[in-house]
Amino acid sequence: MSKFDRYMLSQLMTLFGFFALILVSVYWINRAVSLFDQLISDGQSAWVFLEFTALTLPNVIRLVLPVAAFVASVYVTNRLSSESELVVMMATGFSPYRLARPVLYFGLAVTLMVAVLAHVLVPASRVRLADRRGEIAENVAARFLTEGTFLHPADGITFYIRQITPRGELQDIFLADARTPGRSTVYTAERALRVKSDSGPKLVMFEGMAQTLAAEGQALSVTRFADFSYDIGALIGGGAARQPSVEELPTAVLLTATEASAQASGTSRAAMLLEGHERMARPFLALVSALIGFATLLTGGFSRFGLWRQIGMAVALLVFVQFLANGATGLVTRSPAAWPVIYLPVAAGLAIAALALSLAGRARRVHHGLVAAVAS
Repeated sequence: MSKFDRYMLSQLMTLFGFFALILVSVYWINRAVSLFDQLISDGQSAWVFLEFTALTLPNVIRLVLPVAAFVASVYVTNRLSSESELVVMMATGFSPYRLARPVLYFGLAVTLMVAVLAHVLVPASRVRLADRRGEIAENVAARFLTEGTFLHPADGITFYIRQITPRGELQDIFLADARTPGRSTVYTAERALRVKSDSGPKLVMFEGMAQTLAAEGQALSVTRFADFSYDIGALIGGGAARQPSVEELPTAVLLTATEASAQASGTSRAAMLLEGHERMARPFLALVSALIGFATLLTGGFSRFGLWRQIGMAVALLVFVQFLANGATGLVTRSPAAWPVIYLPVAAGLAIAALALSLAGRARRVHHGLVAAVAS
């Protein structure tokens, strides 16, 4: 790597780190405010809040890094152009493609960062975040098991416990369930236990009675029982085995998805293929962003008034590439067989950057030709 490559690469990485920190901070603060309201209102500690915000950071960083790469590329190119450093390097014989080499190294480095996030850190953080949400939801809902108070943990449910023994046994239970329209049931029991099962938490009541009142005809039926199991999912929250979402599955599983594996995961093969190929393609948008930012500004040449027109064009081109990415996502969602379209935005972005570099080189050759003609 030449001295110029090292110099420009160091400038790009420094500015990239600065802009990435700023953008991640803004995005993270915006996300943290909603998390703070949600968790603190549930009575969670500051440590839980910090844990949740830390688990959301990998996905935030994955989204922000391509934008930071584009901003750093535009900023560095604009500064080097305004200070005539790029002009000097071109005068020594550097072509636009040669000048783009450190930007290529920079874009590949950012692409590698995004790939590690997309394939490893983001799925792992999503798994941990989902597990912690389940644990906290169960802990929060378990507070409804309070002795000596009539509680309403869900619409249509009234729950009362006279006493909870040190062993966790619930004594003198009253449970009114009016969730079914036109029918209400009142359960009373001398004692009960809360148990976990594969299908969710259960309340096992002993020595009790169930009184069901039907609104039609005002018929009352009474059933006495020695033991009775009641699903308290409305009280305790989901305790059943959780199926991982598409975002939590490993990339290899997504790329080799079949109809059977998709059905076992509770999703569709189209969704799995889409997520897998997006993980492969989206990191390269960081490379595309950096090259488009550099190549578009290079077409403007040197100007004491800045390259604001070229900057606007670079932003427009980046928006166009993102528009293609969104369109490709929609197409693959409707037709899984069209998954190669996911890679089209990357190819289009690289083609745009190559075209801009070619135009910059042609403009330089025309300019040098005119200068030579005037000199002669």
